[in-house]
Amino acid sequence: MSDPQPSSAQRLIGGFAPKLVELTDGVLFGDVWKRDGLSARDRSLVTITALVAGGNVEQLPFHLKLGVENGLTRDEIVETITHLVFYSGWPKAMSAITTAKETLASG
Repeated sequence: MSDPQPSSAQRLIGGFAPKLVELTDGVLFGDVWKRDGLSARDRSLVTITALVAGGNVEQLPFHLKLGVENGLTRDEIVETITHLVFYSGWPKAMSAITTAKETLASG
């Protein structure tokens, strides 16, 4: 029987930070993302918003793709980032929209 595919965290940092992988896979994606209080779609929208507001564009490609898998449309993502221009700042939103364009163009 073959092993399941390694998670994104395992591929990125598995041999370097195994405890962080364990927390990411087990707690964050294994528990928090599966709670009943919000849909996966809403969790993706909230996560994308937090990443844009914090200027954390390096995490955006993964979460933009996950957001689409969870039911967000490209137009909703663009509108969210456009809305955030006035709340998180122009440079953060411009960086995020550039990342979104590059990430979502292929999908």
